[in-house]
Amino acid sequence: MLNATRQWLSRFAENRMAMAGLIFITFILLVAAFAPYIAIHDPDEVNIKNRLAPLSWLHPFGTDAFGRDIFSRVVYGARISAIAGIGSVGLSLFLGVFLGAFAGYSGRVIDNCIMRLMDAIMAFPGILFAIALMAVMGASLTNVCIALAIRYTPHFARIARGAVLKEREKEYVEAAVVQGESNFRILFRQIMPNCTAPILVQMTLDFAHAIIAEASLSFLGVGVPPPSPSWGNILHAARTTMEFYPWGAIFPGLAICFSVLGLNLLGDGLRDVLDPRLSEERGSNG
Repeated sequence: MLNATRQWLSRFAENRMAMAGLIFITFILLVAAFAPYIAIHDPDEVNIKNRLAPLSWLHPFGTDAFGRDIFSRVVYGARISAIAGIGSVGLSLFLGVFLGAFAGYSGRVIDNCIMRLMDAIMAFPGILFAIALMAVMGASLTNVCIALAIRYTPHFARIARGAVLKEREKEYVEAAVVQGESNFRILFRQIMPNCTAPILVQMTLDFAHAIIAEASLSFLGVGVPPPSPSWGNILHAARTTMEFYPWGAIFPGLAICFSVLGLNLLGDGLRDVLDPRLSEERGSNG
């Protein structure tokens, strides 16, 4: 087990794509964690006399139409994006793995009921589904996490169900049944560890989707309510002035871009590291 872990870490360190993504995401998470120490102004402080100020040492990213420091708002926006991503992915992971594993192990009737519900959720376009839920629940960061978690639950449910259907007929599962182990222990101690790789990859992809979705919901006015410094709120505030004062939209846009890029690089790198055959196929095709 220890040797396998060392080999995995060695392959991960040698994968430039995975390391680049990890560096991007580590930087974003550190900014989110230490936002009060990095921001040079109160992100909600209004100073009309200093509205739409250009880039300077005092305001590295300039100010918005209310005189608020854009650099400080972008820094605090990283915290909101991180909470939205971690909260929604964590909740959807818990719900999806439990429902998918239960569906795959229980049998046809329960399996059909659960998976048809997952299919119904997947049938709705992601952002429209989230907007509909937010319209019912109200605008808040907590509700954003809940809405996105519901939308992402089918992703993990399908992975967990597929792993259970693939593994439940194997000899080690039958041996566990003969030994009298409970269904819960067989599911989560014997079978589910075998689907760790696709779950990790899916987590990075859904984290990236969550950042975009939270920014989109906030931009549309149904996500994190202003004046909270969400990246979507910053873009929304800059929409009327970006033609002549573009820095209000450029910097939060770049923050979203680099966050999503880092997560996608990390996800692709993890896929190559956890499934070396895929990496070899790419190399032979290239």
